[in-house]
Amino acid sequence: MSEVVGKLKERFGGAVLAEEVSCGQQVVFIAREALPEVVHFLHEEMDFKHLADLCGVDYQGYKPKRPVSERFEVVYNLYSLSRRELLRLRVPVPEEDPWVPTVTPIFRVANWFERECYDLLGIRFEGHPDLRRLLMPEDWKGHPLRKDYPLEPEEEWPGYEKLREKARELSRFEWGGRRVRGGEHGA
Repeated sequence: MSEVVGKLKERFGGAVLAEEVSCGQQVVFIAREALPEVVHFLHEEMDFKHLADLCGVDYQGYKPKRPVSERFEVVYNLYSLSRRELLRLRVPVPEEDPWVPTVTPIFRVANWFERECYDLLGIRFEGHPDLRRLLMPEDWKGHPLRKDYPLEPEEEWPGYEKLREKARELSRFEWGGRRVRGGEHGA
């Protein structure tokens, strides 16, 4: 067990659900309710100052071997430059109530990571300062990275024609004096 994991277990007890080493990287499963306190502790006391990535995972229909199983997970990849150490936090998220607390007060970069995860998987980040769609239009129905998202829409999205017209406009963009038309790759 690494020093960081030992200190997490000592400080947060049952909020540390499990730990493992995967592909040479330390992984810690954290209860979602304790996430802000755990991340704050890692940032302030263990010097994990860099949130390299945050992503959501949908395990529907897939039963990987992992210590804690829920349909969703939010995964945080933290890095400490001073310790030269990577740490992956995995937060199990139940399908019936998909939310985790935001970490934007600790890592400002989490703002758009969390918005992307919300937009594409529907996991809410409680306390987020501006939780709205990032990639999909505001009136889009559903979350397209969920495994149960329909491949064929039940009805055509009302903004589709407007989007197609915008794409046609952009396909006539002039690139370095050379006109680029749809399907061409210009220099």
